[in-house]
Amino acid sequence: MNVVAAIIERDGELLICQRKTGRSHGGKWEFPGGKVEARERLKPALERELREELAIRAAIGDEIARYRYTYPGRRPIQLIFFRVTEFEGEPVNVIFEQIRWEKPANLAAYDFLDGDVEFVKTLAR
Repeated sequence: MNVVAAIIERDGELLICQRKTGRSHGGKWEFPGGKVEARERLKPALERELREELAIRAAIGDEIARYRYTYPGRRPIQLIFFRVTEFEGEPVNVIFEQIRWEKPANLAAYDFLDGDVEFVKTLAR
C-alpha cells in the first residue's frame, strides 16, 4: 500500500497535524496525506487528501523521500513524501485534533507516528 504525505512549507515552518484522540494512533503527530486509492496516481492522491483534510488546493512539488515501513502486525506500507510550497486557501483543521506550523528544528519534540520518526529527524537537521 502506498501512503502519500505533504511537507507543506511556509515562512520557514512546516505544517504538522495531530491525529484525533480515540482513533488509530490517536494523539500522534503526522504530516497531512493518506492512502493512495486503487488506480490513483501519487500526486493527484495527495491533492485529494489535502482538499479533504485541510480544504486547500495544493501544487504538489518534488518527491523528497520514499521508504517502506511495517507497523507491528500489519502489512508493509510505502511512505512517499512530497514538498508543497504553493497552495490556495488557508489550511483549515477538518479532521485533526489540531494543526500547527512548526520550525523544522523543533519537530523532534513532537510524538510523531513511528513510521515518520526517522524522516522527522532528517528534517530537523
